[in-house]
Amino acid sequence: MGQPAPHYLIFETAGGFCGIAWNDVGITRFQLPTRSAAATERILRRRAPGAEPGAPTPEVAEAIAAVRRYFAGEETDFSGFKLDLGEQDPFFEQIYAAARRVAWGHTTTYGALAKELGAGPQAAREVGQAMARNPVALIIPCHRVLAAGGRVGGFSAPGGSAAKMRMLELEGVHVGPPPPAQQSFGF
Repeated sequence: MGQPAPHYLIFETAGGFCGIAWNDVGITRFQLPTRSAAATERILRRRAPGAEPGAPTPEVAEAIAAVRRYFAGEETDFSGFKLDLGEQDPFFEQIYAAARRVAWGHTTTYGALAKELGAGPQAAREVGQAMARNPVALIIPCHRVLAAGGRVGGFSAPGGSAAKMRMLELEGVHVGPPPPAQQSFGF
């Protein structure tokens, strides 16, 4: 007998409409906000084939509440939620576990994450690939993983890099060139 079909729910936050999918093991997919419930549902259903609308489990309901707090600008920690990401490359599993330890208001880089895992600088590209394929963006906070030199880097969610910057700004993290130095003393 096969696994029961996963369930999903579309819900509204201060940032737009999000979607979450789950099964008996944990959260399987998370969709960052779009402007419409229909667009979010379309994207989520494409990424969670066979999922049916459903009433959230208590843990999924808590994850939804945490997402709403997050987009309302409240410091939030998603690291305790159970996930079911299916069959993953073992190195990707390590990358995702390390990324989950990057707390609210903090960032790291692809290279630093690779180094933390004992891999050489060439593994930074694999870290980037793992972040791009992250099925539960925000819950695994890939928006907190930046390119070398603190550059924003790519972001495969709706809104791209601009969405990544908005999420970091929500956490009080300024990304981009430093403000210009004072040019004159004004004597």
